[in-house]
Amino acid sequence: MWRLGRGQFISLSRVVMRMIDVGIVGGSGYTGGELLRLLAGHPLAKVVCVTSRKLAGKPVASVHPHIRGIYSISFEAPSAKEVAERCDVVFTAVPHGTAMDWVPELLDAGTKVIDLSSDYRLPVDVFEKTYGTKHRAPRDAIFGLCELHPEVASASLVGNPGCYPTGATLAVAPLAKAGLVDRVVFDSKSGISGAGAEPTETSHYPNMAENVIPYKLTAHRHAPEIRQELTRLSKDIRVSFTPHVVPSVRGILTTAHVFAKEDAVDTIQDRTAVAEIYREFYKNAHFIRMIEDTPKLSSVRGSNFCDISFEPEKGSDRLVVLSAIDNLVKGASGQAIQNMNLMSGFDETTGLWFPGLAP
Repeated sequence: MWRLGRGQFISLSRVVMRMIDVGIVGGSGYTGGELLRLLAGHPLAKVVCVTSRKLAGKPVASVHPHIRGIYSISFEAPSAKEVAERCDVVFTAVPHGTAMDWVPELLDAGTKVIDLSSDYRLPVDVFEKTYGTKHRAPRDAIFGLCELHPEVASASLVGNPGCYPTGATLAVAPLAKAGLVDRVVFDSKSGISGAGAEPTETSHYPNMAENVIPYKLTAHRHAPEIRQELTRLSKDIRVSFTPHVVPSVRGILTTAHVFAKEDAVDTIQDRTAVAEIYREFYKNAHFIRMIEDTPKLSSVRGSNFCDISFEPEKGSDRLVVLSAIDNLVKGASGQAIQNMNLMSGFDETTGLWFPGLAP
């Protein structure tokens, strides 16, 4: 018997499910290492190719020591055509502006692609304005926030959401859909791993320890993703977003200050009514946990869960909503595998149904 997902088992004597071969383009960074960690326990996916031009020939475990004894493969530098010939699904975990050099050829060869960069998250005009670069290979893609986009299941190309937009959008989507929100102000605090594996001034330990560093105060590149998803649910919603880096390795804690429309103030003051809105919206969302106390990064670390809670401000038009995710799992690689599961016809929770690390 194999456990696939939430209480689901498959008997190999009765059902044969085809294993899929998986490739990771750009496997040397944190998201690549996290994909390898999570896929090692996936019963229906096998990693057959991990690329890195700089590290070609070196064992993958020499860069990702946490997978020693689990994988014996080495980094390669194949062409997109060669990757497509070997893989059913490919994750592109490369820097922004690089995935577009891979994706068209992979798609044209019939391979499904989940892009963890920003290249296919936004409409072309928004991408070019946000990132200041010409998009060389536009393709139609589904925004891979599974809880809001069930059409991921029929997609060939998914733009995996950014980590900040995941925590922020999931926190407020039910209220936006219900038409209650006039304005929302997001204050998000991320662990240092969100800056990537290459050291920066912000991620340098002496600069970060015992410190909280706000950055890109009004113009962070993830803001258009948040606006895109929330205005899709409620056209006239106004969105503001400011990120911070905190001295933690993993996790994003988002505080959403939700200001209600004039005719919705009574509703957001009603805890029971708000709870029912979230319950109904997320009734089929396996990885959303509505909790009564304050979400903690330690409760979601290493997992694909998003914990959400809320509290109305008495006598005000403000509702405070909190969300906690692991930026490398639900905010990146875990969500990418969640997308892969849906695209491959697997149960959404396959290979991801496990708790966070505590303490």
